[in-house]
Amino acid sequence: MDAPREGTVERWAWEYVRSTDLAHKLAPPPVPRVWDEAPCALRIDAPGRPAELVRADKRAKTPRPEALRDPRKRAELLHVFAHHELQAAELMCRALLLFVERDPAFRRGLLRIALDEVRHLAMYDAHLRALGFRFGSFPVRDWFWERVPAAESAEAFVAMLGVGFEGANLDHTRRFADAFRAAGDEEGARLQEVVGDEEVPHVRFAVQWLERWSGGALELDAWRARLPAPITPIVMRGRPLDRARRARAGMDDAFVDALDRWTP
Repeated sequence: MDAPREGTVERWAWEYVRSTDLAHKLAPPPVPRVWDEAPCALRIDAPGRPAELVRADKRAKTPRPEALRDPRKRAELLHVFAHHELQAAELMCRALLLFVERDPAFRRGLLRIALDEVRHLAMYDAHLRALGFRFGSFPVRDWFWERVPAAESAEAFVAMLGVGFEGANLDHTRRFADAFRAAGDEEGARLQEVVGDEEVPHVRFAVQWLERWSGGALELDAWRARLPAPITPIVMRGRPLDRARRARAGMDDAFVDALDRWTP
């Protein structure tokens, strides 16, 4: 695979995804101002993984709310969230490199979101350190990387990662903020709230582009049709749904009601 031209946004994105340096993942260099005027589509099938990020053999169980009184349990959960942010940043960069034929405004939006995800990763790492741990203290699973590359088009990508997985995070961060607060970790609770609120424009970005490309309002069955099998809405919602955030993200009552009712 030929690397993008030096000094371009595309090269920055390519290096971020492929880097095996943990410091680079946590704090990449500034983004160049120059975009390649004639980029070639690049498909990256797997990210670079620093040696500090050991792959987990199996999925760790989400701790019950009462277990979060243990700082180690909170750290394990925060570590999962941090790795979600890393994968989201990498996958936004991957999309920027892959969907080069799309509107430049779309690709600029992917870059903005990637930088938000990097910042969220650093915020999680900072709180992990306050708890006596760091990013890399626990094994990780590349759950999103195992699924999102199956989205072959830009429409499928925003449907899956933006409307779907990031949409679910609007619900999950609210629920976990309550759990962290109940466990006496106010800083952890506020971190969840900040990340959740900052995900709203990410989801709105995905909703708006999907609506623009499809020529109509977001609708459950049409959205589901964009999701690569075997992914279904069951993994793209939390309980309860955060209706206020979803409304701010551009989802109308009809869509949210349908999502809430959906069963396999």
